[in-house]
Amino acid sequence: MFLIRLAAGASLILDGMTILHADHSAPAVLLGWLALGDGALLLVGLWTPFAGSLLVVLTAWDILFRHYTPYPSVLLGSMGAAIVLIGPGALSIDAWLFGWKKIELEN
Repeated sequence: MFLIRLAAGASLILDGMTILHADHSAPAVLLGWLALGDGALLLVGLWTPFAGSLLVVLTAWDILFRHYTPYPSVLLGSMGAAIVLIGPGALSIDAWLFGWKKIELEN
């Protein structure tokens, strides 16, 4: 799980920096800052369900409004959905703060 968070977070940070350097319109600046913040949250594993959900929203916004090849954003969005469904993993601040959730099924 750590590697998925690392890849998604690093990609978001790089994408946010690229957006901020390339375009200075208000929606692009907002998208760039949200991408930077979300990438940082994913890298450290803090508020992981929120960060993964925001990743899905950001990639949907990216696909709908930036009008370029959607394939990297689709992959990044699916990584965000996987992070939300699976959880942060052992190497995260969420695991340190809240511990492991254990579900026991009884027969």
